Amino acid sequence: MSSIREVARRSGVSVATVSRVFNTPEVVSQQTRQLVLDVAAEIGYLPNESARTLATKKSNMVGLVWDTDHRRPGWRHPFLQDILVALKSALSAHGLHLLMLAPDQSPGQSRFLRAVQRHNVDGVVIIDNGSRDPAVLALADAGVPCVALDLRFTGPACTYITSDNAGGGRLAAQHLIERGHRRIATITGPLPTYPAVERLEGFCQVLSEAGLELAGSPAGDWYLESGYTAMKELLSTDPRPTAVFAAGDEMAVGALRAADEAGLRVPADVAIVGFDDIEVAALIPPGLTTVAQDKTGIGTAAAESIMSMLTDATTPLAPIILPTSLIIRGSS
Repeated sequence: MSSIREVARRSGVSVATVSRVFNTPEVVSQQTRQLVLDVAAEIGYLPNESARTLATKKSNMVGLVWDTDHRRPGWRHPFLQDILVALKSALSAHGLHLLMLAPDQSPGQSRFLRAVQRHNVDGVVIIDNGSRDPAVLALADAGVPCVALDLRFTGPACTYITSDNAGGGRLAAQHLIERGHRRIATITGPLPTYPAVERLEGFCQVLSEAGLELAGSPAGDWYLESGYTAMKELLSTDPRPTAVFAAGDEMAVGALRAADEAGLRVPADVAIVGFDDIEVAALIPPGLTTVAQDKTGIGTAAAESIMSMLTDATTPLAPIILPTSLIIRGSS
């Protein structure tokens, strides 16, 4: 196995210089740095990550706190999966690793903080279930560089990334009103999570401006079965709504199934609009009209924000709110 001493011997430099090339390259001349890297590549030498961590005090690892709640299948949600792929790709392009953090099982507010300290991660990306878990909030209080997704997060070195959820709700309402609907209902996300509240407020604002009231607003949990159950509830009302805005695409797919079972034609009998633009939205008949989020943009922005914090932890970062857009398909 190649060693650092072999690289030094072949390069004609000291072991300390080779170490600096891999740990603090900015203090080594470009000519020497390139020579050492070429020799290392030629003999297949790779620096020991543990040793590099001790030398630089940095692990080059970003922790992922994905607190989806054990009662819900958060890992399989396609929206979150797309964000995770973009996040990992952007970090990997800059030599950073993404580590899923398993919380300490002991009670108290420090279970995530202990995981951060145990693995010596440089910063944390948080995908929270909206519960405002004190153990998650403790990360911010401890000064750990944190970027939260769809969760307003404040602290000494924290920011958050989200979509224009209120604007997306307004787009959905405007579209349905322009289609001539007046009995309009919604299936909300789990309240009081930040995205669910924002989408509902934006949606209701436009209805109110048009002199309309909600024709029902059962809550779902972002997943298919909750949308199916909520839609059955809405279709049992008299008069039933002629249009339904589901605040998440998986719930909208459940709503489509409920409408089909009730013998209703979409959109002739009831129009359905979703939110997210997951892959299946374009595949299921009749094609789901939906408010699209920039999933790749969210993941990439999270990576860029955490990297910026690791470079300069003293400059606060403003939250990033990405625009949404309406994708019109056959369901409305």
